[in-house]
Amino acid sequence: MKRTLAFLMILLISGVAFVQGADFSGNWKLNATKSKLNDQFSMAPKEVILGQQDNELNVEKHASFQDQEITIKDKFTLDGKECINQGWQDSKKKSTAVWAGDKSALTITSKLAIGSGGDEMTIVEVYKLDGENLVIETKASSSYGEVAETQVFDKQ
Repeated sequence: MKRTLAFLMILLISGVAFVQGADFSGNWKLNATKSKLNDQFSMAPKEVILGQQDNELNVEKHASFQDQEITIKDKFTLDGKECINQGWQDSKKKSTAVWAGDKSALTITSKLAIGSGGDEMTIVEVYKLDGENLVIETKASSSYGEVAETQVFDKQ
């Protein structure tokens, strides 16, 4: 009876840890050597700061564009419900974050308006851990075309 109870407790504890999924929290710096970035235009930030707690993921990306430093801050719920964050200029970015079946990867799908003609961009980011690295596979598509890259980050 004690063995059965102990076994059930171990299953319960490991099951709770498994349900929460991978923890991406930390400060991460881009490793351009390990990454597969676009030659002409890369979407990769130089640094990503992730704070993950309970059902929430806070993402802060630091990038440069045309010699200007840019900080993008987003907050996502990890339950698949739509989240709204600031997009380009005054637009709104609508996103959902969904765990893979084994909870090892998180897919964030975002849609935002681009330009004044009603065009929309879809961005799909898959976050996962590969050893000591954070990997973000990013794909963006719109009426202008598609771009994709694999960004690899080292934990600081």
